[in-house]
Amino acid sequence: MALSPRLADILAALPLMPGMRVLEVGCGPGALARAMVPLIGNGFVLGLDRSATAIAQARAGSPDELASARLQFRVGAIEDFSLAAGETPFDLIVAIRVGALDGRHPAAGARAIPRLRAALRPGGTVLIDGGNPLQVLPLDQG
Repeated sequence: MALSPRLADILAALPLMPGMRVLEVGCGPGALARAMVPLIGNGFVLGLDRSATAIAQARAGSPDELASARLQFRVGAIEDFSLAAGETPFDLIVAIRVGALDGRHPAAGARAIPRLRAALRPGGTVLIDGGNPLQVLPLDQG
């Protein structure tokens, strides 16, 4: 499935590099997460969405990427997210139209920020769709 022009522009703006670990928050049916896989080489992409239906669609549309073990999907909200035991933090976290992070749901955002901080490696980057199309979310890790 081809990306929409908007998602293609966002993909082109992402600072993806081989070996990166990427968390896509609000991945929906997984189009952007799938498109990232060939760009991160032996890296890893985790798609997260609160909708079990969206995650089912993402899994159904990604058999090759899932089989490569470079892509996984999880059901969950970012304000409840935590790394699994032994899971490596992410180099890049991307969120496209996620109400908890784009200002539409500030209470959820307040709960999400510590979760993002805990999931991000030191020096990592969080990019939030802010209509530009992307804005960097500064997370003081100190």
